Amino acid sequence: MIPESDVTFAGSFLDRADRLRGDDAALVRGLADPASRVLPFWQGKPLLDLTARGPRLAWLPATDPLIADGPEPVLFMGLDEAGTLHFAADLSHLAPPDERPADFIDSRTLDLSETRKFIDLRAIMAEIDHRDAGIAAAAKGIFEWRLTHGFCANCGGRNRVVHGGWRFDCPGCGRQHFPRTDPVVIMLVLDGDRVLLGRQSSWPERMYSLLAGFMEPGETVEEAVRREVAEEAGIEIGAVRYVTSQPWPFPASLMIGCVAEALGTDIRIDPTELQHALWASKAEIAEALEGRHDGIAPARKGAVAQVMLRAWVTGQLGG
Repeated sequence: MIPESDVTFAGSFLDRADRLRGDDAALVRGLADPASRVLPFWQGKPLLDLTARGPRLAWLPATDPLIADGPEPVLFMGLDEAGTLHFAADLSHLAPPDERPADFIDSRTLDLSETRKFIDLRAIMAEIDHRDAGIAAAAKGIFEWRLTHGFCANCGGRNRVVHGGWRFDCPGCGRQHFPRTDPVVIMLVLDGDRVLLGRQSSWPERMYSLLAGFMEPGETVEEAVRREVAEEAGIEIGAVRYVTSQPWPFPASLMIGCVAEALGTDIRIDPTELQHALWASKAEIAEALEGRHDGIAPARKGAVAQVMLRAWVTGQLGG
């Protein structure tokens, strides 16, 4: 199996403490306590401290004016080992600096200082500290959900943020709404010492990755793996086994990593899904992971596709 610490966005140093989410009084006291910490977000980007060896989440005191004056309800993230309350706050209402509007729009980062910046998680997912990545992913997922589900799907009324930020309630009809997660299967399809890779036309030159696709209602994970590989590459699949998973908050997926046995090798791609697909040997993948392959560049570091390929090459997965 693949250790959770090898997978970006898996894990957190916080106890999510669901028991406190419905305790409004405790959360109000926490937000009034200077010891409590809040992680600011802007346009889906967490605030990061760039002074450490790798980017770390930049936590502000809950009483910081930047937090206290924000118009959006904060999100309760949990407790650390000392019992300190941690929150996240969406500060997307902030305007760009007047003196550098062009730079702001182009870079999509807000510079609060020389060492603290709002940065897109995709841009730093290979460098962000493992202890921080899961927290940032959870908060980003909730804020994305709030952005797109502000109205009740039952009656159309405006939803109200409750339960520490983890639920919407509709005051009009009483319907409760919970954050959604979209399951996606991603497959290490093996034919002995070879793995099946595919690429889409929009990807960077030479980039290949594992096949993946959304699960459909009424499917098991194994059925989804077999269907997706057959649809995209025309390969029949036999045995399927789970190996790892990765929260993927872009915007709200859970990548379910599996190893799948290929029962055939004749690739017949669906051109609406893939530009190209190929079989690559373990030796070729090792070269690609080291940046030495002329024709294959692997998925970005931090993505579960690369984690699985590396685990296969090093023998963690067998096969």
